[in-house]
Amino acid sequence: MKIKALATALCLFTLPFAASATDSLVEKTQQAQKVQAAHNAEREAGFKLTEKQVKAKLAALKVQRSQLQKETEQLSETFSNNETKLAQLEEQLRLETGSLGELFGVVRQAAKDLDAEMSFSVTSADRKAYHSVVEQIVDAKALPSMSQLNGLWLGMSDQITASSELRDVSVPYINGEGYQSDTQAYRLGSIGLIGEQGYLAWDGKRQVAKPYLKQPEGGPAYASLNGLVQSGLQTAVVDPSRGIMLEQLANSPELKDRLEHGGVVGKIILGLLAVGAIIALFRGVKLFVIRQQIKSQLKNPTKPGNNPLGRVLGVYDKEQNRSVEALELRLLETIVDEQQGLEKGLSMLKLLAALAPMLGLLGTVTGMIETFQVITQFGNGDPTVMAGGISMALVTTVLGLIAAMPLLLAHNMLSTQAETIRNILEKQGISLVAQQAEKAGNAA
Repeated sequence: MKIKALATALCLFTLPFAASATDSLVEKTQQAQKVQAAHNAEREAGFKLTEKQVKAKLAALKVQRSQLQKETEQLSETFSNNETKLAQLEEQLRLETGSLGELFGVVRQAAKDLDAEMSFSVTSADRKAYHSVVEQIVDAKALPSMSQLNGLWLGMSDQITASSELRDVSVPYINGEGYQSDTQAYRLGSIGLIGEQGYLAWDGKRQVAKPYLKQPEGGPAYASLNGLVQSGLQTAVVDPSRGIMLEQLANSPELKDRLEHGGVVGKIILGLLAVGAIIALFRGVKLFVIRQQIKSQLKNPTKPGNNPLGRVLGVYDKEQNRSVEALELRLLETIVDEQQGLEKGLSMLKLLAALAPMLGLLGTVTGMIETFQVITQFGNGDPTVMAGGISMALVTTVLGLIAAMPLLLAHNMLSTQAETIRNILEKQGISLVAQQAEKAGNAA
């Protein structure tokens, strides 16, 4: 009971407090609802304003889209019209520029030829105008302009004028020792440059002049052309190929060069030829003198002289008291002795004539061996590396034949002379033996 009374008293005490708390909570809730309603109203107003703005912007964008669509349609129509017009213009341009394209090809080819002429010809030593214009036409990818065409025409005209001039010019010159200096030279049109020593080789790429290794016979020089300039008349050797023939002239070997190609074997063959020539000359002169002496002796047989026939006649004078057989043997002995003197040196000539072609063959084999060695080392791609051995092989063969033929001819001629003299001696000896036999028969 006490407990129930206590609880009842507690409830009576807390009831007023709970009622006041509930009122306070309701007021707070109402205030929050008011704040929430105000906030929602504010948000709705913002949303409505934003919706109006969005609708306005949407309407503006739709208007702009409509305008853009109209502009796009106009541009598309304009583009289509331009495409059609451009196709028509391109077709017209193709038709109208067809001949100009061919003309451009001709102009460009002419410009290339003129550029090569202006770059490497001797006229570039003092004529360099219009070169840049010609190079522009060569490198152009489109039709040349009128100024460029005019420059091409003027460049061609300038080259034609330069090809007819004899002009004194100063050119860079590299001598044989490699030193460069400026020298005076005459430019003979577009044919060549003529310096103090003769023609000069013009290097168009480096723009310098160099001497040729060999000058033509009777070629012009700088000093001689001064007379041509003053008098206006003078003959001169010219190279119409503009240096090609002069370069080949330096490559053509002389006799000395060909002999050097023969090597040691070639020198030996020439030595044999010289020895044989000396022997043949000496024996030829000797036999000629002997024949003249014999002719003189035949005119005066009663007085034997110091010659082969005189010595044969002298044997007859000494052997008149002997028998015919003894006289015949003595005469035969004398004739044999004279024959040995007459044929002296002829066997050497015959030996040299036989050795010369054999040495030529030796040089041929040696040259071919050298050629094969070069082929083994360097291959056969470059003919110049094989030229030395082949040249030696051919030159020695030629030298052997050249040496053998005159030696054989000399041997044959000298043998014929010696045989003729021996026949004369034998004939005179037989005549003396017959004369002695007649005297012995008469005495019996």
